Amino acid sequence: MFFTVPTILTWTRIVAIPLIVGVFYVGLEPRLQNLIATVMFVVFALTDWLDGYLARRLNQTSAFGAFLDPVADKFLVCASLLVLVHLKRADVFVALIIIGREIAISALREWMAQIGAAKSVAVHMLGKVKTTVQMVAIPFLLFDGRLFGAIDTGLWGTWLIWISAILTVWSMVYYLQKALPEIRKRVK
Repeated sequence: MFFTVPTILTWTRIVAIPLIVGVFYVGLEPRLQNLIATVMFVVFALTDWLDGYLARRLNQTSAFGAFLDPVADKFLVCASLLVLVHLKRADVFVALIIIGREIAISALREWMAQIGAAKSVAVHMLGKVKTTVQMVAIPFLLFDGRLFGAIDTGLWGTWLIWISAILTVWSMVYYLQKALPEIRKRVK
């Protein structure tokens, strides 16, 4: 099911990456760049919920869609973090924690699937909370201004991205603990 509506929505998150990055290189006024990038990120991030909903509703779930969905999310988050580091709106240490965890847990899940133990590292609520905090922090940092004249999105985004970094480490430890019995069996 390569070209279903849910899969096409998932592909849009991957296509969004050069668009979001490109906004900062086309010579627009900085506040307009921030607004466009923020709106694009929010719209494309919402496709994550929408594609899953439609896949279930239209009975168009597929192994390919299940593979592509988290990959698209990780690409969107990682690219946005790199833009934020470049703009000096996010600390490089935070980006390394988040990106490093995504690579490590993706590799762990791949290995666990190969040995038939994928269920031990299935998505947990902690990972979902981490993702939600990231998906709120990133647009706040992209916007980097006052929302409704009152909310300092740079300040809130900074706090939230650090909270997401803590949740990132916590969730990585959780998944590693779940995988540890299988790892011990294989390493001996």
